[in-house]
Amino acid sequence: MSTARYRCVLTGASGGLGAAFAHALAPQSSAMILAGRDRDRLDALERALRGHHPALALAVVAGDICQAAVQQHLVGAARDLGTIDLLINAAGINEFHGFESQSAAAIERLLAVDLLAPIQLTQRLLPLLKAAPRAQVINVGSIFGYLGYPGFAVYCAAKFGLRGFSQALRRELSDSHVSVRYFAPRATRTALTTPAIAAMNRDLATREDAPEHVARMLVRFVGAKSWERKLGFPERFYVLLNHLLPMINDQAIRAQLKTIRKHLQAGPDVR
Repeated sequence: MSTARYRCVLTGASGGLGAAFAHALAPQSSAMILAGRDRDRLDALERALRGHHPALALAVVAGDICQAAVQQHLVGAARDLGTIDLLINAAGINEFHGFESQSAAAIERLLAVDLLAPIQLTQRLLPLLKAAPRAQVINVGSIFGYLGYPGFAVYCAAKFGLRGFSQALRRELSDSHVSVRYFAPRATRTALTTPAIAAMNRDLATREDAPEHVARMLVRFVGAKSWERKLGFPERFYVLLNHLLPMINDQAIRAQLKTIRKHLQAGPDVR
């Protein structure tokens, strides 16, 4: 595993997965900016990290990552560090909802948080990343960035889009020292896995990972060379099948629709 001392900007740090990322990355980092919506959780995370890693330089930026002022605050905090060489766009939301009745506001919010905000923040921080001898952007997506799935149409659109952005920008920057990469967890036991989603996962025997496991895989990915990482089996197989023989996945998911709709009818689940 790499022993590089990263200087990191981490969004979504007030969530369960983001906090796990922070704890896993801290031993390999010399500086970290923690960004998220919940100030109390960020402050608690900062205290915990300082207690375990007293030499780690820490800063907290609380607010809605979709707002230009919050993004600018993050840029200012990064400038104060002098150099950053790792941006992890981990902020995200989800809504398990049938598309036909999904509200326009929910659709716009999901696309703003999961797709537009990481694109905007990457653009704002790119000059600072380019100033480092070597740097990387890691966009935290999902297996649903490869597999379209009922009840998650807009979430899938955002994650497919984030993966496309990552690939295109990686190629655009391929003659630079900034690499752009895509990290795709499968179902994970966080607040985004709402009761309805968890019940559906149980009925369909869908496996869920602990946040700490996903965080360990992220740290390995940061120190590796591949441009993308998909977590979980059989999920990786389903992604390959979706690429080569999508009609097989079509038939398998069609057989699951009754179960999926049963849990959708329990009411919208927004996190």
